[in-house]
Amino acid sequence: MPWPQLYLRPELAWRLTQGAGVTVAVVGTGVDAHAPALKGRLSNGPSVFDPHGVGRDCVGHGTFVAGLIAGARQQGAGFSGMAPKARILAVSVTDVTGDTTANLIAKGLNAAVDSGAQVIDVAVAVDTGSEALRQAVRRATDNGLLVVAPATMDTQASSGAVYPAAYPGVVSVAAIGAGGQPLGNGAQGAPVDLVAPGDTVMSAGPGGGYFTGTGASFATAFVAGTAALVLDYRPRLTLDQLVHRLKATAYAPGTALPQAQLGYGCVDPVGAVASILPEERSASPSPRPAAAGPRLAMPPRPDHSAERLAAMVGGFAAGVVALVALAVAVVPRGRLRHWRPGRYRAPS
Repeated sequence: MPWPQLYLRPELAWRLTQGAGVTVAVVGTGVDAHAPALKGRLSNGPSVFDPHGVGRDCVGHGTFVAGLIAGARQQGAGFSGMAPKARILAVSVTDVTGDTTANLIAKGLNAAVDSGAQVIDVAVAVDTGSEALRQAVRRATDNGLLVVAPATMDTQASSGAVYPAAYPGVVSVAAIGAGGQPLGNGAQGAPVDLVAPGDTVMSAGPGGGYFTGTGASFATAFVAGTAALVLDYRPRLTLDQLVHRLKATAYAPGTALPQAQLGYGCVDPVGAVASILPEERSASPSPRPAAAGPRLAMPPRPDHSAERLAAMVGGFAAGVVALVALAVAVVPRGRLRHWRPGRYRAPS
């Protein structure tokens, strides 16, 4: 299920590598305030477990996810996130070891809503839900925010629902490997809506440097980053339209949809941004106008009429010269024969 390589209009290609103006909340272990790849675009929200933990990421997981979403290219490294001009809002909901509860995640979700996020990536999961978490998810979606969460825990070895992905309204994401196959031993958590790369993916870590990670939590970053790109280019989309676009443009697994382990397929950033869906052909959502560039004054079309006239005159003169030359050669001979046809001699 590889991503497509398409030739795009220059202004669309530019949009597809930016995501500027969209705020993505990363609800997880926190994000390192000194991560170079996020410099100038990181806001540290509350740390609901430890109020003194703002700006810290002892585990490195939240910084890694934020880098996949919005990490900027650094000198000497080819890596960049999905939407490297998007803004990151970091909300920490774990202890220093990365453990959390449903109620802590609920507080983090509410903080993300109150802080003005447009997309919320809940990068951690728990195997037990709570009414507080259910209500926090509903509040976020009622406010038109996209909530993305992993369909399984990264260390999950057995089947069972995980939260908040199991709640209605959450886009549940599973991880696939390079061959497009789901990761793991077939363990199934929440019903899967989309899949994305999650096998040995690379991203930035706390304090700089790059690391690799595997799991569904990292796959959520590709979906959240794609959503940021879409909202930047199509800011008038409602939540339902955004979710529908992400699903409708995904690489379908070629089975009845949604498929149990692959959902509607692998998220497709190019298709999600650029595609005109069938129902939009008569009334397409208006994309954000591209920044107006300098107007180009085209030179007037050159007038070639004089050149054509000269060519016609030259051709006519050449034809007259040719006729005169032919007459000089033919007329004297005709007079010598008194304009009688020449004799024909049969070959011997």
